[in-house]
Amino acid sequence: MRLLLDTDVVIWALNRSDKLKNNILAILRDPTNELVVSVISIWEISIKQSLGKLTIPNEYLSILQHQGIRILTVNTTHAYAIRSLPRLHRDPFDRMLIAQAMLEDLTIMTHDKQIPAYSVSCMMV
Repeated sequence: MRLLLDTDVVIWALNRSDKLKNNILAILRDPTNELVVSVISIWEISIKQSLGKLTIPNEYLSILQHQGIRILTVNTTHAYAIRSLPRLHRDPFDRMLIAQAMLEDLTIMTHDKQIPAYSVSCMMV
């Protein structure tokens, strides 16, 4: 599977949260799965950290890269695709993740119940 991890999933994985059940952890640990984190999630995490709303390891980016997780940058095609998304979700970070998943043929691993309303492959956690 090719999985784009939603920001909350990244945070929960870094914090070893019990919000991630054993079956999801097994998927995340399976070396045959390609795990992807968008630079959008890095941006969102950095904002939350700077506001004091989030505690995760300061070296989280190195941890992700050490785990073999690919960081997906935002390109003009991703940004341009946002205009054609229906206004079902107001969060600009999630809208970009949706556009990226659609264009990159990725499944979004998320707990956000609004995301499956889009024509995007989702795995709910």
